[in-house]
Amino acid sequence: MPRRPTILQIIPRLDTGGAELATVEITAALVSAGARALVASEGGRMAHQVTAAGGELVDFPAATKNPAQLIANAIGLARLIEREDIDLLHARSRAPAWSAFLAARRTHRPFVTTYHGAYAERGPAKRLYNSIMARGDVVIANSHYTADLIRARYGTDPDRIAVIPRGVDLDRFAPDRIAPERIAELLRRWAVTETQPIILQAARLTRWKGQEVLIAAIAELRQQDRLGEAVAVLAGDAQGRDDYAGALARQAAALGVADRVRLVGHVEDIAAAYAVAQVTVVASTEPEAFGRAAAEALAMGCPVIGTRLGALPESVLAEPGAAPGEITGWLVPPGDSKALALCLRTALSLSPAERTAMAARARADALRRFAVSAMQRQTLAVYDRLLGTRLAEQAPPSQAA
Repeated sequence: MPRRPTILQIIPRLDTGGAELATVEITAALVSAGARALVASEGGRMAHQVTAAGGELVDFPAATKNPAQLIANAIGLARLIEREDIDLLHARSRAPAWSAFLAARRTHRPFVTTYHGAYAERGPAKRLYNSIMARGDVVIANSHYTADLIRARYGTDPDRIAVIPRGVDLDRFAPDRIAPERIAELLRRWAVTETQPIILQAARLTRWKGQEVLIAAIAELRQQDRLGEAVAVLAGDAQGRDDYAGALARQAAALGVADRVRLVGHVEDIAAAYAVAQVTVVASTEPEAFGRAAAEALAMGCPVIGTRLGALPESVLAEPGAAPGEITGWLVPPGDSKALALCLRTALSLSPAERTAMAARARADALRRFAVSAMQRQTLAVYDRLLGTRLAEQAPPSQAA
């Protein structure tokens, strides 16, 4: 019997986020395909999901950015590679990627990176630091926007770039699987009635996610007497940014919309949140390399208003690029609260028939482009390309509607 391959993914922490979720999803795919899946990190909220999927956790100081510790980590990883007979390293964040790169070169193992973010570059030092994510034997880009960014910044050979959109669990994010009790529980927690339309923003509380823009748009609608009974729900962790959370609350109060803005923190049942929302807003003022919230909302049949920035125009089918009978949402300039308010008016005024048709288009498009099973299969195919294995053939089957 051939030896099963061993793959090590490395990520700073396993808290909430797209890179963390992808780590768990690839762990599950590897185990399903008969491989051994190791994850090196400092643990976190999602660590138990790795072990539940059949993976093995390696407690490792992967979040450090200290140069001396990065060298020490490289030495430690090299020892781990030899001890556990690891065949391939897959890095999902910049600091640990440097250690993984050095360890992979020292032990002559293939090295894969996933370029998860747009990564701001301010000066040559930051550019050098970021460049590690383009040094993989294969560089996985989570959108065509990201792939273009990699090529423009580093001149990376297109043959080394694999565009693999981030996956959405279409079984979890399925409108017909949301029990009424789950929706009722969210409404109770949020102090929202069944008749109040919900404008949802699912994003961690950080300035570039644009929560301030959404609050300003809500105030604009109220000033126009177009808000009706709608409520904006800001679902996301502050992650220590308590000053920003407080500033959002003060902004809502100053603009006279404190009664229509809910800062609800992390929402575990985010699928039910999309199900109950009238529209989801992705108001990012800096480029999203993929935009997981948009893809998840579309899978739930929830229309999306996104900014015309980064990868969001790839995810949201909007005019003028899409015909009226194809649209799944709207796109606005980043930071433009008046444009956002105008689109919110449109979204809130959809007739039941229009809303049903758009929901069906959104779900169908998500099935076509964002199935997590497709992401898993394509990632395992990258490993196969470097190892000569056939893991992708054993990947989870495609998800159906």
